[in-house]
Amino acid sequence: MTAIAQPILGEAEIERVSDVIQSGTIADGPEVRDFEHEFAAYCDAAHGVATSNGTTALHAALSGLGIGSGDRVLTTPFSFIATANAIRHVGAEPVFADVDPTTYNLDPDSARAVAADAEIDAIVVVHLYGLPTEMDAFVDLADELEVALVEDAAQAHGATYDGRPVGTFGDAACFSFYPTKNMTTGEGGIVVTDRADVAERVRQFINHGRTGTYEHATVGHNFRMTSLAAAIGRVQLERLPGFVERRRENATRLSAGLSDTDLVLPVEPPPAKHAFHQYTVRVRSHDRTRLADHLADHDIESGVYYPTCIHGQPAYDEIDADAPLAEQAARDVLSLPVHPSVTDAGIDRISTVITRYLT
Repeated sequence: MTAIAQPILGEAEIERVSDVIQSGTIADGPEVRDFEHEFAAYCDAAHGVATSNGTTALHAALSGLGIGSGDRVLTTPFSFIATANAIRHVGAEPVFADVDPTTYNLDPDSARAVAADAEIDAIVVVHLYGLPTEMDAFVDLADELEVALVEDAAQAHGATYDGRPVGTFGDAACFSFYPTKNMTTGEGGIVVTDRADVAERVRQFINHGRTGTYEHATVGHNFRMTSLAAAIGRVQLERLPGFVERRRENATRLSAGLSDTDLVLPVEPPPAKHAFHQYTVRVRSHDRTRLADHLADHDIESGVYYPTCIHGQPAYDEIDADAPLAEQAARDVLSLPVHPSVTDAGIDRISTVITRYLT
């Protein structure tokens, strides 16, 4: 079976974890501090605060920016539900705009129109599937509204916009290290920021509001990363550039192989550089489920990310959203394997199976 995702872990990760176990400091410790510093440097950010997962990173970042009860946060309805859940966890309300139908990211014009009709306190953009959103437009919009800007970069490790790594365009950015991501710590996340005040508040928030050994200035959470996770992450970070380059090579090869089909293939509009966490096509002229079943019959896994917009979930049924383009995308999208473990022959086989089925 060619899996839709496959973490790559080896002897280097095992050795690093073994060293941490032998050190006796397996919870939050020096290994986490080193990982925070190294990942922040990779993003060209001044500060990094590692967390237990991507959702807690978003939760902590919003809290660190002072977003809370009664606030309204503009975001996309076409993302994993964690994006909106984190907004709710701090007591704020998500406000949804529509997406760009070619990139699936939050559309700046739709966001601006929604912001004109609603008082907004923050914006959370998502670099969906690893493709950076239009950061110039959203930096301008956040500046005009005088609100915080957060990048949900959970799927975008290694992506760049205008030559800069994603993660430093807003006031804070959040990454996930779940096993399916471009790099993993087993489970984990991180907040990166250039703002020392935000980093300090986030660091307190994820550690019970701690300011001293048994001094707690605020009511926080235990959202810390373990040293075991950080040990894996430090090795994975060294391998990340190679992982991303292989994903991009696979995506280029797959696009060439599918060029004669009527599938709508992924785009990479300048100045964005796609990290291809997912290679996502639109299936418009055929039945998506039948295509996915056909792939499965040939031992090729695919995925639908995401079949229901967030405002269509039961947990959000009281929130209205005018997002027909996002809803259409949810009906059309299908993701295909391009992770680094897929060989050239594997990519060609995916192309052949799909092309013969569709033509």
